[in-house]
Amino acid sequence: MKKKDSAWGGKLKLLLFLALLSLVSAACTSKSLVPFTTDVPPLVMLPAEKAGVTDKRGRFREITCAVLEDHGEELPHYRDCEEALTRVGEELGATGEPVHLGPSEKNLIAAMVPGIGWECFETWLNYENEFAEHVSDFGYGSHIFSVDGMSGTKTNAKQIRDAVLDHADELQAGQLVLIGYSKGAPDLLEAVVAYPEIHPYIGAVVSVAGAVGGSPLANGAKESDLGLLKHIPESTCTEGDGHAVESLRPAVRRTWLNNNPLPENIPYYSLVTYPLPENISSILKSSWKKLGAVDPRNDSQVIFYDQVIPGSTLMGYLNADHWAIAVPVAESHPFIGRHFVNQNHYPRQAVFEAVLRFIEEDLAIDKR
Repeated sequence: MKKKDSAWGGKLKLLLFLALLSLVSAACTSKSLVPFTTDVPPLVMLPAEKAGVTDKRGRFREITCAVLEDHGEELPHYRDCEEALTRVGEELGATGEPVHLGPSEKNLIAAMVPGIGWECFETWLNYENEFAEHVSDFGYGSHIFSVDGMSGTKTNAKQIRDAVLDHADELQAGQLVLIGYSKGAPDLLEAVVAYPEIHPYIGAVVSVAGAVGGSPLANGAKESDLGLLKHIPESTCTEGDGHAVESLRPAVRRTWLNNNPLPENIPYYSLVTYPLPENISSILKSSWKKLGAVDPRNDSQVIFYDQVIPGSTLMGYLNADHWAIAVPVAESHPFIGRHFVNQNHYPRQAVFEAVLRFIEEDLAIDKR
């Protein structure tokens, strides 16, 4: 009887976590996700190439397809290339050149900055850097930079600065590829603007499903909604500075972008999650539908055009929802994966390798 009670207790904890995370993901209950306001800079919506964004999706597709075809079936969650990437309009940038699949020549080191609330559920996920062992076989490094899960961009930018300088003795010039996932992207952008002393170590800055322009879901949310994550079993949340949700509001992010030109000595890249509707996990359907009131082309947390860094190179659109690209819930908790996070399996390792190979090739081309 004790074993049965223990099993039910474990499931109740999982369901509690699920309910809390779902509530935080879809916290906005206001009638309009985009309230009327005059407190924003003038905005326009233009095709990417007209807004200073370079479209190289064709080449990224060539590299991703080559990785998947060469050894993708040996890696977790294999998908055919056509299923892994979403075709949107005409893809530019294909070259037809052979794809280098051997060891890295530059030994780039990727450092991921995770999203909001990460420290709260990292232990619960039993998460280890799933990319590190795989890409190390090709000469790449991979690390995760810890930032506050419940702090705003200013606090986390300082933590990124400290993390880079803590590793400065181990880095070659331009070796570091900083990857911002979700809120990690605006955290990163604030770091490169505020702390020029880290520039010599940076080879590239990448937004992956990044909340570069914020998310309308944050407009009606409160910091106390995020605070619910402290009640997740095994949560390791720190208090934070109380500005995490505020820093994701579109007016805040767009005003910041308007007032803070990005350093021109750093190459920027954007990888966007643009899932087909059937590839949204059931627990994320509610927030996907709410955000769909603004634009249905969203990953359940961020609209596709808000994920692009101004002046960056657009690498591609991924057929994955916001969690599938970086939060492996289904692997560590199969029960939740089967019933609630049911579109969580995605060839993350293969795509991560393709990102590093694309950037290494692109940086080499720029130096010719």
